[in-house]
This record gives sequence, C-alpha cells and structure tokens, in this order.
Amino acid sequence: MIHSKLPFPASPLSLALSTAVSVLFSPVALAQTAPDGAGTLATIEIRDQQEQPNGRLLLDVPVETGSRLGLTTRQTPAALTVVDRPTIDARGAQNTQEALRAVPGVTAHDAPGSIGVQYRGFGSTSLSQLFNGIHVQYTIAARPVDSWIYDRVEVIGGPSSFLNGAGAVGGTINVITKLPVRYSLSEAQVRLGSDSLREVSAGLNRRIAGDDSGSGDHYLRFDINHRQGGVWTEGSDREATQLATSLLSDLGGGVSHTLAYEFQDEQVDRPYWGTPLLNPVQGTLRIDESTRFKNYNSADGIYAQRVHWLRSITDWKISDSLQLKNTLYAYDALRDYRNVETYVFNSTNTAVVRSNTLLQRHDQRLVGNRLDATYKGQLAGQRSDWAFGLDVSRNEQTRFPNSLSTTVSTVDPYQFETERFFDIPGMQPGFRPDRDNEVRTVALYAENRTALAPSLNLVTALRHERIELNLTNRREITAANPASYSRTYSPTTGRIGLVWSVTPEASLYGQFATAADPPAGILSTATFANVRDNSDLTTGRQVEVGSKLNFWAGKGNATLAAFHITRKNIATQDPNNSSLTVLVGEQSSRGIEASMGLQPTARWSVQGNLSYVDAQFEAFNQGGVSLAGKTPTNTPKTVLNLWTSYAITPQWLASMGVRRVGSVYANAANTLQWSGYTLVDLGLSYQINRNAQLTARLRNATDRLYAANVGSTMAYLGAPRTADLTLRVAF
Repeated sequence: MIHSKLPFPASPLSLALSTAVSVLFSPVALAQTAPDGAGTLATIEIRDQQEQPNGRLLLDVPVETGSRLGLTTRQTPAALTVVDRPTIDARGAQNTQEALRAVPGVTAHDAPGSIGVQYRGFGSTSLSQLFNGIHVQYTIAARPVDSWIYDRVEVIGGPSSFLNGAGAVGGTINVITKLPVRYSLSEAQVRLGSDSLREVSAGLNRRIAGDDSGSGDHYLRFDINHRQGGVWTEGSDREATQLATSLLSDLGGGVSHTLAYEFQDEQVDRPYWGTPLLNPVQGTLRIDESTRFKNYNSADGIYAQRVHWLRSITDWKISDSLQLKNTLYAYDALRDYRNVETYVFNSTNTAVVRSNTLLQRHDQRLVGNRLDATYKGQLAGQRSDWAFGLDVSRNEQTRFPNSLSTTVSTVDPYQFETERFFDIPGMQPGFRPDRDNEVRTVALYAENRTALAPSLNLVTALRHERIELNLTNRREITAANPASYSRTYSPTTGRIGLVWSVTPEASLYGQFATAADPPAGILSTATFANVRDNSDLTTGRQVEVGSKLNFWAGKGNATLAAFHITRKNIATQDPNNSSLTVLVGEQSSRGIEASMGLQPTARWSVQGNLSYVDAQFEAFNQGGVSLAGKTPTNTPKTVLNLWTSYAITPQWLASMGVRRVGSVYANAANTLQWSGYTLVDLGLSYQINRNAQLTARLRNATDRLYAANVGSTMAYLGAPRTADLTLRVAF
C-alpha cells in the first residue's frame, strides 16, 4: 500500500528545530569553557551577518565551477556568474531556481515531472546540474530546493564537460551548500506569506574544541529550514525540510577534514501540472482566466522526495606549491509520483478531459570519489599552475512506472470534483520495477594556466572519460527489451583560452571549448532503444569572446560575452524513413550576454543583465517534417533582469526587481507561441537594530498572468501576486 509519506522513519524535525533555536539564543552558545577547565571563557569572534551586496558584480572571488585552479571570475576565459549569500538574501530568493534569475539568459520552471532550465538555447538534458561540484546525472534532481542551506550558486556558460563530465553543452549550474567557517555565527529567520506560507530557519556555527595553536580545532555548523504552504493552486499544499550539518577539523600538518551531511524532504499534495489551453490551439496561445487557479489532478495526487547526501572532504597542504584534495561522496534519493497529469479542453471549451495517469517511483543511488591535486610551478621561466584529477563514480537508478493513457474523466472547467487516485480502474497500490540503469564513470583531467607574458595567460583543460552504461530488464524479456544491454562511451573534451589584462581594470578573453552529452536524454534514464539506436554521445563546440572590466573609479563593473555553440550528432528521424532514428541532427545557438553592477552612492545600488540568443535546429526531423531553421521550444530570444535598492534612511531600504522574458514557441514547428511577459517585485526592509531586520516583499506586483513553461496542450503558469514578511536575526 502506498502512503502519503515516503517509506522512511519519521525524522524528529520538531526536536531538531527546538534544539537549534534554544542553542542559538542561549547565552551559553556565545561562550566556551577554556580547555584547561579554569573557568575562564575563550574568546569567540562574533561577526555581523547583515551585510548587503554592494551592487558590483563578483569578479575577483575564486569560483570553483569554472576551474580547479582557484581562478577568479576575471581570470577565467568564460562567462561566469556567482550568486552569493548576501545577494540571495537581499533579493529574497526563496529557492535555488529563484537564485538563477541573477544569471543572464537563464529561465526555469518547477513542474513536478519535468524540471526545466533553459540556458544559451539549450534545455535541461544539455546542462549539467551540480551539487557541490558533484554531477547527479538526472534532471529531476535539479528540482528547486529552499535556499536557506545554500551558500551560493555558481554558473558557467557554454560547454564545460572538460571540468565536470559529459552532459554540459549549454552550461553548468553548481549549487554549493554552507560549510563551517572559522568564526562564530548565529542566525535565524521566520517568514509568513500568502497562501498560508510559514517558514522557519536557523543556523549555528561554533568552535567546539581546540587550543590556542589552532591545531586540533573543530568547527561545527548546523543549518535547518522548514517550510509549509505557499502553494497558490486550489487543493495543493507543500511541506519541505532541509538540514545541512558539517564538521571541520584542523588536524595539523596542513591537513583538514570536513564531514558533511545534507537531508532534503519534500512532499507536495495534489501537485499542479498545468492549465489547459483554449481551443483553437493555434497562433498565440490563451487560457481561460477563470481556470487560472484550478487544479485538475486527483484529490490525493502526490509528488514526494527524500534525499540524503554524505561527503568526506580531506584537504592536505603539502607545501605552498602543492595541495591535494579528496572528496568521497554518497547520494541516495527516492521520489514518488501518483497523479493524473494531462488536461485538455473539448472542442467547444465547455469541459476539461483528464488523462495520462502515472504511478511512478525513482530510486537512485550514487557513490564516488574525486582526487584533485594543484601545483604552482614554472614553465620556461614563467608562472605555470597545474591541476590534475581522477574521478570515479557509480550511479544506479531503478524506475517503477505504471501508467494509463486513457481518459480518466471529463469535468466542468469551473465546478468539479476529482477522484482518489486508486479509485481509477487499472491503478493498484504497489510498485513493479521496470529496469535498472547503472552508469559507471572513470575520468582523468588536467588543467593548466601559464603566463605567456605579464598580462597574458593561456588557460587549457583536458578531460577523458570512460562511461559504461548497463541496463538490466526487470520485466518481460522481448526482442525490444532484452534481459540486459551495455554500451561504453569514451568522450574526450577540453578548453583552450586566452586572458589578456589590457589594464589592471579591464581584461579581454577568448576561448574554444568542447563538450559531450547523451543524444536522447540522460544515461540514468536511457531506454533499450536509446542505447541500441544511438551509438555515441553528441558533440558540442563553442567559440566565445568577452570582456570583464571596472569603470567609474571602481563604482561599477561589467561583463560582456558573445558565443556560438553547435551541438551535433543529435538523434532524429531518418528523413527517408520516419520509423528509423539516425544521429544526424544538429542544433546551434549564438548570442550576447551583458551584465553590469553599479554602486553610484553609498545608499544606491543597481545591478542588471541582458541576454539575446538565436537558437535553431540546423538539421532535425520530426513526424517526417524537417525543422531546420526552427527555434527549440520554450527558448526566449531575450531575457532582461534589473535590480535596484536605495537606503531611504539608515534603517529603511527600498528595493525593486524587474524581469522581462521574451515570447517562446510551444512546439517544434513554431506554429504555437506564448507572449512575452514582465514581472515586477517590490521590497521594503527595516533594520530594527544591528542584529535584526524586517522585510516585506510583494512578488509579481502587477499580478501578471504568464507561463513559466508551455506545451501544445497545457501551460504551466507562474505564481500570481503574493506577499510575505520576513524577520531575520543574526549575531
């Protein structure tokens, strides 16, 4: 029998929350008994955590997603965006997808079964989603997570398989969890908002052992977040908890170790899958605004997931020039679905036909180890830094699908009731496995940065992987679905780039990079047909040039990038026989991205970005029709983001965000279109004292009706106007 909760023991969330809050605000938490037991108190540094971003872009901080060499954004020959914790807090980003709005050109939606991120003209299956630099190789794993436990989000545009492995043609998104710091920190947050939103968060960082020498110091960090409600569609509800805890130990001799555990638990009751489009479905698409908040899912539909992460990170500084880092990691995820997922109007728009019943479970496990080494040396008398690495992983996923495509019911669009899921004929509780997908990866990589001249650096990288995919059939054996099947892929990808520091304030760069990704989806969910018919990975290539500079006596900075990406070897229909698949498809995108940050005065900050992308199929067939020259679905040509804040007084801060997304096509033939939209967010903060801040936000202030994702029968709508009030304390 399926339960409304995943079949794990209940976690003691209330106990953990109460313990965290009591420790957080206890006077004892602000002091620590001296190791000698003499009764004196050791000094603990208390830092102000109310720091706001100053408007300028982060160009001079090391970014691990673009390089293993510790390069800053300015030193890297690629478009890089860092969304740090102060920016996340200042803009009120509630989850990881909202944080991505700071990245030029990125759009995203959070539909339960098809998490969609678009970047540089490519979708989720051609983007790498990393968690702390680890590739889970499954798009739904990129489902947005409440942002409290994360320190920052880093994004690199274009091919980056050379660093993180196959699957990164359009770019790489890396979500990085908070880890211990070597100072004391206490923080908490409470948020209340529309649609019964209630959220409470707490964080604590302390030195729990150590001596004056620093050797043997141990720092413990604990962050927890619990959120309920905040879902705007009728009959829906959401409850989610995230916990991240980690221990940093300075062991002496240049060795430190971090043990980190992360837990995510999410359940959405009666999740929203979309709103039916009005007939005739043609040209510019429309919905009936009276159905904007309607939810046609089963009365007890569900999406639920439970995720565990464990990492063991050992850093060894052997000398000033040589360092080693080893990361051992394990990931376990279980996801459950039971939903009726498709709704269409009848020909007269008087009734909604409900179909596509799915009972599904995904059980995924990933274990791996990555060994990194960096060496600072010289080559022909010039500085030459190296990074080397070995990455080994085993990723296994079992899927348990049970689906019916037949009509479930036809209901009145406005007044209706839906059934309980297991009252649908043909649907019974229980899960039956379909197949096991096992992906074994062994990868070697090397990266180098060599100074060709005092102001000119050559940056190169090369990665070779051996990827073994094994499929095991857990159901009836047929010619189309044999007992087992295996394939091996061996992609080699790389990057070569130049960075020229024209002046201390301005640099120019150019790069050529390659990538590889699966031709039809992702390997952890590939079918027997995918593996048999598609003999190799696709290939991606990018040429990019750009600039990063400071101006106005340091009050502003900016980046500019122009790129051209081609992805070849895409699986497509044989133009001479639509029943056959051939690897001759090709897709391209070319575009420009610009970002700027300004701090005109101490009170006023402005930051914005603009992207233009021209994405199209160069060679692709669907239904016997060539789609050459057509734009991929849900790919806007233009995306504009602008944020500004102004300190009216030392206590009052007003802010505004504007986001403009261009129109998109809903089908590959480009005959269906959804209009572009503009969203406006407003905020007002009051600094109660040095340690406490109260913020009110109005999101989508104009209540714009828009689609975050659109298909040929349904639109997945974005949230309407909502309001929330947040109290944050930190000391």
